[in-house]
Amino acid sequence: MEKEYTKEELWKIYEKLPEELKEAIFSGETAENIFNICTRYGIEEGEKISKVAKYVGRVLMGLLPPNEFQETLERELNLEKEVAKGIGREIEMLIFYPVRTHLEEIYKIEIAQPARPTKVTPPPRTDIYREPIE
Repeated sequence: MEKEYTKEELWKIYEKLPEELKEAIFSGETAENIFNICTRYGIEEGEKISKVAKYVGRVLMGLLPPNEFQETLERELNLEKEVAKGIGREIEMLIFYPVRTHLEEIYKIEIAQPARPTKVTPPPRTDIYREPIE
């Protein structure tokens, strides 16, 4: 079960956020995206849509890790796995991705650079078909 926060606690957390995240939380575009995504996946009940918006806000405020978002939708809204996966994927693409650098800072997500492959040198072999040169 998730932790419940008072309005005062949420405002204190909100005040510490970068401007881009503050704008994303109260953006009309964010609300429109959430509504359109939910209706596309057959969620038309206002209560469920507002809960999706609540969890999007929690991610943007640093209270719910993005990798737990889909699971939270499944558990808290009793959604089927495929529906929650689809909603999560679209919300990540349209809402979380544009502010990903700030989310990475909040969650201390480190994106490791891919390891460079070491050059493999084959062991020296003698060719059995060649005769030695004298």
